[in-house]
Amino acid sequence: MNKIEFEPIGIIKTPFDKPQGMPIQPTGAKGVKGEIVLDEKYVDGLKDLEEFSHLILIYHLHLTNGNALQVKPFMDNALHGVFATRSPKRPNNIGLSTVKLDSIEDNVVHISNIDVVDGTPLLDIKPYVPQLFEDTLVDDIRIGWFENNHKKAKKQKADSRFVE
Repeated sequence: MNKIEFEPIGIIKTPFDKPQGMPIQPTGAKGVKGEIVLDEKYVDGLKDLEEFSHLILIYHLHLTNGNALQVKPFMDNALHGVFATRSPKRPNNIGLSTVKLDSIEDNVVHISNIDVVDGTPLLDIKPYVPQLFEDTLVDDIRIGWFENNHKKAKKQKADSRFVE
């Protein structure tokens, strides 16, 4: 298998200067304000994002030291396979959080309910669209341009436009 490399698209700014003491999930970070400072070269990618109420952030867990295939998660004392947990000690140190979008100003995306450490490298932003996830409950959802398109997701198939 070929090695995969990622380049951060920006930095996540939060009030947490270290992992210790910060919330372990967005549900524990309700109301915590943060910012995404996007690299200027990606600003055009923010077009229409303000129409969404929530975002999925994919980021690099840059402070994690190594990985483990079995871990004791924060909320249990038993060992579990890492893939059965949300532990940061993952083979690829990828983190995922759903946050509320508050506003966008130029290359700064203001967010809340953020549960990551300050300075975390951001890899990607995706709009949260509840109709694409079964049994997902989030308050105050807006889905922007997906409002008239989300029903297509059940039948639409991928084409080659993203792999060429």
